[in-house]
This record gives sequence, structure tokens and C-alpha cells, in this order.
Amino acid sequence: MPATNQMPFKPIRVILYQPEIPQNTGNIARTCAATQTPLHLIEPLGFRLKDKYLKRAGLDYWDYVELFVHRDFDEFLSKVSPKRCLILSKRGKFNYYEFTYEIGDCLIFGSETKGLPDSFFEEYQSIKIPMLSPNVRSLNLSTSVGIVLYHVLMSLKLV
Repeated sequence: MPATNQMPFKPIRVILYQPEIPQNTGNIARTCAATQTPLHLIEPLGFRLKDKYLKRAGLDYWDYVELFVHRDFDEFLSKVSPKRCLILSKRGKFNYYEFTYEIGDCLIFGSETKGLPDSFFEEYQSIKIPMLSPNVRSLNLSTSVGIVLYHVLMSLKLV
């Protein structure tokens, strides 16, 4: 079998673009461990992977997280060669529960304070979690990942 730099195919992947808060990433890692969903972090990170808050939020589940760290988004694209990237943002076009997901989708979530680059909205389909109150700026990142990831897994009959 020829050597390859490509990662093995996975049904769904979660990608955090430049996450800043270690507790959020730790909680997301625990959710990814529970669902056997690979977690990809795009640098720069707002913390060190040895951060005590990150480890505490992930508890003793870190051994069960399929974790990848990429120096930038281009490296992620070249190593994973995703079938389809979907971005999740409050500026998203489609409600998450009305969208049709596919095996091989990569769910990309932006950083807690900066979100995602504008160029992503031109290149990828965007999805949102609707909020009823105009007084709430955004949902917590780990809450958003949990809502959408479980919905995707259920809609694809993977859980």
C-alpha cells in the first residue's frame, strides 16, 4: 500500500478555528470522546494544550479523544482533504435543523471572540443555531458544538 499524508476517512469531524478558552475546548473534547468524533484544532490557540483548565474540563477522557492540531487552515485542508466543510456561525444562512448533512462533513466553529474569517462565508455553506432573543449576542461555543454535533449524528443515524 503506498504511503499517504492523508488522514483516514471519518463520518463527521469537529474543527475549532483558533479557539481561545480552554474550558470550552475541554468540554468539546469530552463531547467528541463520547461520540467518537475527531477533534481538529486550528492554531493559533488561546491556550497551551497542557493548560490545567483544558485538562480539567476534559476530565479523564483525553485518552479517548482523537485530537489533531494544525498550524493553519490550509494544513488542515491538505491533511484531511474534507469531502465538505460547513461553517457554523450566528451569521449562518441555514438553520442547523433544516440542513441536510452528509457522511464526511466537517463542522467548523469559529473562535469565541472573532468567529470565522469573512472569506469562509464566500467559500463554504453556513449554518446557524437560531436565537429567539435579540439581546443574546451568541451561544457558548461548547454548547453550540453539542447541539449541532448530536443533531448531525442523529440525522445520519450514527447514534
